[in-house]
This record gives sequence, C-alpha cells and structure tokens, in this order.
Amino acid sequence: MNMRTPTEPLILASMILTICLCMSTTPKACSSQGDPPGSGSVPGFFIFGDSLVDNGNNNGLLTLARANYRPYGVDFPQGTTGRFTNGRTFVDVLAQLLGFRTFIPPYSRTRGRALLRGANFASGAAGIRDETGNNLGAHLSMNNQVENFGRAVEEMSRFFRGDTEALSCYLSKCIFYSGMGSNDYLNNYFMTDFYNTKSQFTPQAYASSLLQDYDRQLRQLYQLGARKVVVTGVGQIGCIPYELARYQGNSSRCNEEINGAIALFNSGLRKLVDRFNSGRVLPGAKFVYLDTYKSNIDLIENASNYGFTVVDKGCCGVGRNNGQITCLPLQQPCQDRRGYLFWDAFHPTEDANIVLAKMAFTSPSRAYAYPINIQQLAML
Repeated sequence: MNMRTPTEPLILASMILTICLCMSTTPKACSSQGDPPGSGSVPGFFIFGDSLVDNGNNNGLLTLARANYRPYGVDFPQGTTGRFTNGRTFVDVLAQLLGFRTFIPPYSRTRGRALLRGANFASGAAGIRDETGNNLGAHLSMNNQVENFGRAVEEMSRFFRGDTEALSCYLSKCIFYSGMGSNDYLNNYFMTDFYNTKSQFTPQAYASSLLQDYDRQLRQLYQLGARKVVVTGVGQIGCIPYELARYQGNSSRCNEEINGAIALFNSGLRKLVDRFNSGRVLPGAKFVYLDTYKSNIDLIENASNYGFTVVDKGCCGVGRNNGQITCLPLQQPCQDRRGYLFWDAFHPTEDANIVLAKMAFTSPSRAYAYPINIQQLAML
C-alpha cells in the first residue's frame, strides 16, 4: 500500500477548505431539506479508529490485522464482514441508537450519494502515529483516514451543487466518532522488539507527543466540517487477555505499567476536549470525551450486574487466557458468548459493545461521557 506522509493531509485540508468553507464561527441553523431520511436529527455518521470499530476496510489490505474469516461475525446478521468481534461493534450499536436503520458502511465500499449518510474510515492496527501497527502489515493510520475523509468531502460537495454553506450546514449536524490511541501503546510503545519509541520517550513525553499529533488531526476534521465530535480514551489495555497471557507480575492482576501510561494519555485527551469546547480554539464545535478506561473498570468490577461471568479470557483464542494467539480461522468459539466480556485476545464481545454504547449514549454520569452524553450531543 502506498502510505503517505503526515504532511499531505494538511495540504489536502487546505485544498478542501476552498471547496467547503466549513462554516463561520458558529453553525447557522440548517434546513433539514435534502437530508437522507430515516436518521432523525443526525443525517450522517462518520467513524475513525482502529480494529475496535473497523468493519471491513482492512479486508483488501496485505495485513495480519484482518477479521474477514469465521468465526468472526458468527452472531452478525450479515455474517463475516471484517468486524473484529462476534457481532456488532460499538459504533454499530451507536448507529442504531442514533436512529440509523442500516449499519454505516466501510469507506472502502462507499462512494457517491451514499457518503451523505456516513462512512466508516477505521482500520485495524491503525494509530495516531503513522508507523504504529506496521508490525502487522498494511493499515490506514489516522492521517490516512483524515485524508480519505477529505476526499469524501470533495465528493459530497457535488451533491450540493457548489453551495459550500449548505454542505457545511449538513456536516454540522452529523456525528463524528474518533477512537484512537490503543495501538500506539499496544503495537508501538510497549512492543520494544519492533519499535524504539519506549527508549526515546518517557511515558509522559510519549503521551504529550501523541496528543500533539492528535490535536492536529482533530483540527483537520474540524476544518473539513466536523462540529459534533466524540473522542474516546484508551481502555484498560493492561487487562485484556493478550496482556494477561504475557504478564508475569504478582502484585496485581493486570499490567499496571501499561495502564499507568494510558492514564497519562487519557488525562491529556480530556483536557484537550475542554480546550476545544472553550469556544476560542474551534468555534462552533462540541466535543464529547468517552472515558473508556472508566467504563472498562466498571464492566470488570461489576460484571455480574451486566450478565458477564468471564472477564479475563477471550471467547475465541489459543493459550493462556485464550490470549496468546488470537482467534484462528474456523476455530470453534465458546458457546456462552453472552457471558464473555472479551471475544478474542483484544476485542470485546457484541454484548460488551452493547453495554458500552448504551453507557455512552444515555448515561447521566459524566464519569462515562463528558461533558454531555452522545444523545445530548445529537440533539444540539
């Protein structure tokens, strides 16, 4: 795959700005005329991220980070699609809660007018940094995903007959989701046999470097029209089956070195959301921060309340905690998938995704969604 340099999306964003002036300082009231039917007050949903939300963009890439084989999708209505779980992903459930009657398709298979209702740009193994995930093969980094969204905006502009204000108004009502950072730790910083970032950066310096890059990427999405944006923190990677299978510590169940490094990134991301919401940096934008780390803790500590009986190993996998090798082609998964928090060595089951999405969508607690929940964001 032809990977691009981080500077190219900046050039593309400047070009697109001449096509779409992406609103003035405050979004104007927009007519619903021309909006695709069936999605309520949210006409489009645009998704950026990694394998937690990828739904097929990696299928055609030369990479180990693919899930287009059974038993992945064993409980999904359309079968195996490239989703890294047994059924619906977090954003699939979120799309349903937002009122979409069909799932948001991968960008790799979406062109033309279909782009108006949204597209999923996520790619398994992707990170904020371009080199993240290279150990697994080809992927679309966050820079690549933003670049692809720029192309989508250019294509969507044709359906507004050159009316940049109408396009800007349309995009201002859409929801944008970005879940990045997990692989920057899992398949970069803590993979010292392949990357040297851990020897170059302290945990705090690495978090700061990631946030600086992510700040730029999110600003690019803003320049391209994003106004209602959901960003997720990184979950408890130190407690996933993959890490539990490798962790030899005796003082705690999880790898707290990894969790501690992630906490630095999450703290900085929440502060970034506050800065974006101040009105001075990105006028007219509203960001929501999802504390995935906190919600992961809740699911583990209160597992029985949510119907989970197994929280430390994958439903499908090989070795200790079913986490030493992830789910293999045609492998027989566990029968009681509803009782498992994890589907494989890395990813939640559909049932876990349902619980997490509902928390983010309607929870009145700012511990999970801050400063408002996604339902409130959609109603703005």
